[in-house]
Amino acid sequence: MFVLSYFLQALAKVLDIGLTLYMWIVIIRAVLSWVNPDPYNPIVRALYSVTDPVFYWFRRRLPLIYGGIDFSPLLVILLIVFLKSFLVRTLYTLALKLA
Repeated sequence: MFVLSYFLQALAKVLDIGLTLYMWIVIIRAVLSWVNPDPYNPIVRALYSVTDPVFYWFRRRLPLIYGGIDFSPLLVILLIVFLKSFLVRTLYTLALKLA
């Protein structure tokens, strides 16, 4: 059982790091949208390709643009915080109970 416990702990840690990294990518993308960067820059294109599918999913389901301000990055960040608070903690707790 300890092997499953270690696996769940490792999975929770990797998920936590991945969600934190994606949250920073979303924040950087939101800040870049204020300064209108060069769309041909490879870094900007990479940021757009990583975040656009998630933003598009939210924009398609909810009207998140009010007065020219796009609120989809805010909802993505709130979803990431929820996943970190619920899913990662649940995996850690389950791993500790299995140990």
